[in-house]
Amino acid sequence: MILAIDIGNTNIVLGCFDNEHILFRERTSTNRTATDLEYAVMIRAALDIHGLDRKDITGAVMSSVVPSVTNTVKRAVEKYCGVKPLVVGPGIKTGLSILIDNPAQLGSDLVVDAVAGAHEYPAPMIIVDMGTATTFSVIDKNKNYLGGLITTGMAVSTDALISRTSQLPRFSFDVPKKVVGTNTVDCLKSGIMYANAAAIDGIADRIEAELGEPCTVIATGGLAGLVAPLCRRKLILDDDLLLKGLMLIYLKNSGK
Repeated sequence: MILAIDIGNTNIVLGCFDNEHILFRERTSTNRTATDLEYAVMIRAALDIHGLDRKDITGAVMSSVVPSVTNTVKRAVEKYCGVKPLVVGPGIKTGLSILIDNPAQLGSDLVVDAVAGAHEYPAPMIIVDMGTATTFSVIDKNKNYLGGLITTGMAVSTDALISRTSQLPRFSFDVPKKVVGTNTVDCLKSGIMYANAAAIDGIADRIEAELGEPCTVIATGGLAGLVAPLCRRKLILDDDLLLKGLMLIYLKNSGK
């Protein structure tokens, strides 16, 4: 059984896979001040909830975009599970051909997404990852990583709006009943969520126009499940894309 962890700016996604089968997926908050013991307790809790034993963990793989947390979580894995995790980064075999100006600058989360997308879905493709930032990764018909776009994430833009206005209230991300809101909260929900859905539709159209061919569009990330149903174009929603990518990278580097 292999432990897989992706450390993002807002959330940490962790899960386990066994013989290429994902056993569970959990999401917890990224805490930049937490100790390795606190993260070890988090790993223990996730395993306990799903009835899994740490003694069955034979390996681990990690990706991270938060350098200050990477080594802390790595030590937590070593402390609780007794295995040294493979960390996605320079020198790790991914099988992905990255054609951007400086491949070393590509975030490990985008690499992992792209590895899974290229393995699972028809190319060319656009991978939309809705986390702290919303990212668009473009993979051509030959499964080369061409580049992409980065824009403000839905939660970040909402926090900025609320913090810079005096009378707008905080609200939950619930799918609005209609586009035209009739009260302040519904107007906020509709504005934020439909604006993001329309952005995905519009950016995907522009990428396809630039490539000159239609693309498979895959949506993933913590907020994708809320926004994807509001899009007018067909999207594939894959909440396990990161875990699948980590699994593939682990298998490629372990020789299995």
